[in-house]
Amino acid sequence: MVIAGTAAPAADEFRTPAISAVRVDWRAALDQLRSEIDTRPAGVPAFTLTRRYRLPTSDPRSMPALLQLNAVTAPIFTGIGRSPVPVLLPFDTAAFLDARSNGAPASLSLSRYQADFRAADMFDAGPAGYSAVFSLEPGAGDGMPQRTFARPVEVQITGSILIYDIDDPFGGKGEPVKALSVQFPDLRRFIREGFVRYAFTRFGVPYVVSIQCLDSTPRARRLACREAYPVAERFLKALHVAGGLPMRPRTDLSAVISGRPAERSPDFTYRPSGDIIANSGLRKQGGRADLIAYSQIRFPLERPIAFVHSQEFRGRRSSDKPPDELAGAKTSYPWRDNFCEARSFSVGQCPGGFGHQGEDVRPAPCPANTEGAERCDPKQQPLVAVRDGVIIRAPKQQAVTLQVNTSTEHIRFRYMHMNPAALDADGVLNGRSVDEGEKIGVVSNYLDHPNGTSRHLHFDVQVFTRDGWIWVNPYVTLISAYERLIRGRGREIGPQVAAAPTVAHALPEDAASHSTTESGDN
Repeated sequence: MVIAGTAAPAADEFRTPAISAVRVDWRAALDQLRSEIDTRPAGVPAFTLTRRYRLPTSDPRSMPALLQLNAVTAPIFTGIGRSPVPVLLPFDTAAFLDARSNGAPASLSLSRYQADFRAADMFDAGPAGYSAVFSLEPGAGDGMPQRTFARPVEVQITGSILIYDIDDPFGGKGEPVKALSVQFPDLRRFIREGFVRYAFTRFGVPYVVSIQCLDSTPRARRLACREAYPVAERFLKALHVAGGLPMRPRTDLSAVISGRPAERSPDFTYRPSGDIIANSGLRKQGGRADLIAYSQIRFPLERPIAFVHSQEFRGRRSSDKPPDELAGAKTSYPWRDNFCEARSFSVGQCPGGFGHQGEDVRPAPCPANTEGAERCDPKQQPLVAVRDGVIIRAPKQQAVTLQVNTSTEHIRFRYMHMNPAALDADGVLNGRSVDEGEKIGVVSNYLDHPNGTSRHLHFDVQVFTRDGWIWVNPYVTLISAYERLIRGRGREIGPQVAAAPTVAHALPEDAASHSTTESGDN
């Protein structure tokens, strides 16, 4: 493994993430491909399969079968040959080739070769690995138990050459699945951060299959994790080598994050990471300091001025603070971390394992008397892509996830509270590529319905680990991005004893009170 990261920073400096790169056993992948193709003799002539490896496995010429395989599957999974790890998908390539060689029409449904999973909702491959989303319709799948949940079940899979090495007290846990122990000897099943996850290693590569669910009683509007188990296990049993290609490994994995501005901002101030409003954490616990800037991003609001503040708790004015430093004020500096505020969402990076998952960001109120082209509309304040990336979002979903897949990063950014109907109309959907700075929506107040929350953006960050995609604190990442936007370095204000917060509105009993299809926030 190649490991990159930085030493402890000096005072008032931020860290870059520590990332490891795995070494891929492509010989083992080719052997598995051979065994799969050999089950369908009619498909064998389509591939050049040999056990002789005369060239280094990092040289694509040593594996003509993979080049041929990518040529077959690329029309279905665009860009599959860009993955530097073997792409495992519930796609029976041998059966597909056999059917084509016997004259099967090209229009034949893909679900026939995908264990009844419909055509991929999203597939993205790049220098860090690949991710895909498949769905199983209600009632589909021979022998599947009847589900109470009445919607298609989305299954995600990611295989990555990069692993983020985070301080993770909940990492590496799980239970074996007896029915899959032969096919996946090291498979772990566990429920974490709103998903049931199946983590395993194949060809030296970490893969994670996950389904969003609630560890609760099955209901028609929410999927119980025990209903998700047979869907995930059907998916796992159907995995085959579908593509990918060896690439020369990177030896320098240092995240590209530029230094902070030398010139000080005259007014931008922020409280330290982990310094949440007093008693606003679960069981009145505090936050957790995280000085890592996980990526060099463009700030998600198109224009300054913006404020990172709690939208759930309001602070009371303290007699020893000036008016512009109200604890929890929503439209003034200083910023304040709210990543570990009390919520019922699992967040392994927070004390007690529960928290907010991200940060609430609020644009400044529109200035009075703005006219013409510079007129500010409080309901049309643009949100933009923080990096070049690919959108993960099905129609009607409330969250927009932007995935970045480069030779040094495998990271996701999630935006919430935009109106789903507007997002659908604008084509902000699975597989769409966007450029950094491109408008993807406007700051809004949607939470299950219009006016469901205050007008703000919930923004969060997930990085890929051996437990799959894990939420990490985006607070320092946002500070760093904002400083670049305003071209001025902020000033950290030390932690202070704050008055006990008042609750803006009642905390939800569970994640289902927010959304039946995806975890969320206020």
